[in-house]
Amino acid sequence: MIETTLTLRADAPIGTISPRLYGHFAEHLGRCCYDGLWVGLEQKDIPHYEGFRADVVEALKLLPVPLLRWPGGCYADHYHWRDGIGAPAQRPIRLGMSCGLQVEDSNALGTHEFLALCRMLGAEPYLAGNVGSGTVQEMCDWLEYCNSTVASSLARERAANGSPAAFGVKLWGVGNENWGCGGHFDAYSYAIEYRRYATMLQHVDPTAELVACGHDDDWNKAFIQANQRHLWLMNHFSIHRYWINGGPETGFSEQQYYELLTEAHETEDFVVRTAGYLHEAQAGSNEQRNKRKIGIALDEWGVWHPEAREWGPDGELHRDPNTYEQANTLRDALAAAVALEGFHRQCDVLTLANLAQIVNVLQSVLMTDGGQMWLTPTYYALQLHLPHLGATAIPVEVTHGTAQPHSGSQQISAVTATASLKDKATALTLINRHYDQAASVTLNAPASSVKIAQLLAADDPRAQNSAAQPDRVKPVALPVHADGTGRWRIELPAHSMATVVLE
Repeated sequence: MIETTLTLRADAPIGTISPRLYGHFAEHLGRCCYDGLWVGLEQKDIPHYEGFRADVVEALKLLPVPLLRWPGGCYADHYHWRDGIGAPAQRPIRLGMSCGLQVEDSNALGTHEFLALCRMLGAEPYLAGNVGSGTVQEMCDWLEYCNSTVASSLARERAANGSPAAFGVKLWGVGNENWGCGGHFDAYSYAIEYRRYATMLQHVDPTAELVACGHDDDWNKAFIQANQRHLWLMNHFSIHRYWINGGPETGFSEQQYYELLTEAHETEDFVVRTAGYLHEAQAGSNEQRNKRKIGIALDEWGVWHPEAREWGPDGELHRDPNTYEQANTLRDALAAAVALEGFHRQCDVLTLANLAQIVNVLQSVLMTDGGQMWLTPTYYALQLHLPHLGATAIPVEVTHGTAQPHSGSQQISAVTATASLKDKATALTLINRHYDQAASVTLNAPASSVKIAQLLAADDPRAQNSAAQPDRVKPVALPVHADGTGRWRIELPAHSMATVVLE
């Protein structure tokens, strides 16, 4: 039994946990958008709201989904927004391309449909523009079509297509992974392109928040240096982090279990390093406008198992054809929760994040199969974090803790936690990362009662939900016992997580 003591530090607030840190990602890849979200207006067998699966929409409303990125991903740099507006029957059928997967794309799910979905979910839209095969004018026209309140031809066309009022989309990605699938730019060449796009986009809508494409440390430093005099053209700087060293989706070893959690834990280090490069560049600038806040946008993150890719540590094809679908186990949910701890600690520099992806593909929160739909363990991991959205993050001190095995060069506690304050309530989300040992946690937190206490656990970290067993992994009530004034006792099984809200 692991003995751990946690102490909440309400006297040292970190910052506000923006709901944008709980964003999602819907790419035209595999069965994510088509079949997962969109089943079409003519669908008779599956209930839908204006073409979107009703069961999926209702489940996402309960998650919730505060931010949704679309249409890519790699797909964005092949996407031409005009293909997806106007009468559906007149929209062109294109060769849809993303991550090497080629499909027939009817363009039935376009700008108006996606923004209607965002309204249904209460989600803020985040649109990724086409730099790879598009033009500056094309992206400027999309921004004008969506946001202009001037009676221009594009605004009138939007009204004729059913939306007289401007959509007011704030977040715009200037390309996606332009170091790779978005054009194989070098950092300097993309920096020049970004500068040109951003200048023209700001002329169209000065209130738009523009997201520049980043990559690894060397690329990021080179891009920032090339644009050091023009940092004011950027609101957010995008980085991606997929965890690929945890072995198979379900047949993983104990060591691979820990390797995945360690990768998730180290995501925070990548955010910190990238923010440091920006801070250094801004400090060295002589122009005041270059010193405004630029946030880190972790707009793709999550587990990418070898069964859903042809690249990575072994470089082998594990499943043919590759549908980009993978098992989603309790281990994956714990990895997501580990990353979210880092998001909270870095909420002063991390301004948005998007889990990849929302339905069926990669680390999805929902899965569908014909008329059936079920929630993955990751869905519940995110739902357990609901009390933190919009709250003030506070530090959690860990003492008397056992170290997590196989944590690389770091000494990571086997029991970790994140905490926040909102409306006179304290929310605490705990993780017992240990593979096979339960934990007894003493919590030092001034409170008089327990409002919520839920546990996400299973007898095996490989446990997952399915159409046949949709409720194998789901939250249950967790006993929390008072242990003196301002002290609480919480028992956590091995490989589990929990959220406790105290008043």
